[in-house]
Amino acid sequence: MAKRDYYEILGVSRDADTDEIKKSYRKLALKYHPDKNPNDKSAEDKFKEATEAYEVLRDKEKRARYDQFGHAGLGAGAAAGYGDFAEFGLGDALRAFAEAFGGFGPFADSFWGGGSYGRQGRTERRGADLQVKLHLSLEEIAAGVEKTIRYKREKKCDACNGTGARTGKGLSVCPRCEGKGQVRHVHGSLFGQMVSVSTCPQCRGEGEIVTDPCTECGGEGRVKVQETIKVNVPAGVKAGNYIPIRESGDVGPHGGPPGDLLVLIDEKPHPHFQRRGDHILYELKVSFPRAALGDRVEIPTLDGKAALTIPGGIQSGTVLRLGKKGIKALGGRGVGDLLVKVLVVTPSKLSAEEKRLLEELKALEKSGNPGADSGLFGKVKDAFNR
Repeated sequence: MAKRDYYEILGVSRDADTDEIKKSYRKLALKYHPDKNPNDKSAEDKFKEATEAYEVLRDKEKRARYDQFGHAGLGAGAAAGYGDFAEFGLGDALRAFAEAFGGFGPFADSFWGGGSYGRQGRTERRGADLQVKLHLSLEEIAAGVEKTIRYKREKKCDACNGTGARTGKGLSVCPRCEGKGQVRHVHGSLFGQMVSVSTCPQCRGEGEIVTDPCTECGGEGRVKVQETIKVNVPAGVKAGNYIPIRESGDVGPHGGPPGDLLVLIDEKPHPHFQRRGDHILYELKVSFPRAALGDRVEIPTLDGKAALTIPGGIQSGTVLRLGKKGIKALGGRGVGDLLVKVLVVTPSKLSAEEKRLLEELKALEKSGNPGADSGLFGKVKDAFNR
């Protein structure tokens, strides 16, 4: 979904100064803050959207790029230093809000006194994305294929149900952050106290620590297993493309959400063909007599063989085309062609008969009438085809 204009989100003009931008953002942030709108997804999205807009427009360099190039000028993942808006999580927005106003403003008591933020601020560590390279033949790419992939991943430990604790009492509230998953640091300066918020280093944002580790997973809440998965590869993919299999990567520690499996496409070299987008190229070597007189030959295709007519007098390097004998376009938008590049081959060794016949052709050429004896071309062709 396309992003809205940052100035429109904050309701300010394009020449608004920093104070005006901050004032507008504060008003919106307090209105849509999750603590004032519990379980309201729409308000949460507006809070994140306003925070992203503020993070860009308050920064002179980012704002200048945005003014000149729009969202594209920030680059993928650079909008507010947190990644694309789809990845700009609530925790990111809350941290930015805290940094902007030196704490959590009028909600500080509820945030740090065991209110709703005490739970919202906890971090579930997402598992790692995994990559598997899938080697495909040109025939498989041309038609599409279903492949079975085997790989290893971290999966939730069944013994502890992903908690990492051997018993139900094996988890305790983190003593450092008191279960909030975050700690704040107060710094003195010439301008007064400055407050910053960071992930708790002891529990890594989870709010809990394992005191009685599970013997199966060692307290991680996950174990290594081998998985088998089927992947439908559409026709027309190419090397460098990848197919994301959602939530098939490693699970996060202690019940964290899983990452994705990325199936990277790789093309195997083909003995006959070279790929040219959705077209394929085949180099056909022909002798001089075949090129001069023309011929009908059989050539390989991705799904069998096909007959091809070589017109007489064809020049080396000429490309002939067999329609729709190439690769199906990704998304089903047509089929490429088979391109046949004709290469006229000069023999490096000649038999006595071949040499005699070519000498006769050479003499005819010098006489200015190389076609005077049409039967000679046939004899030359027969000699080279033996």
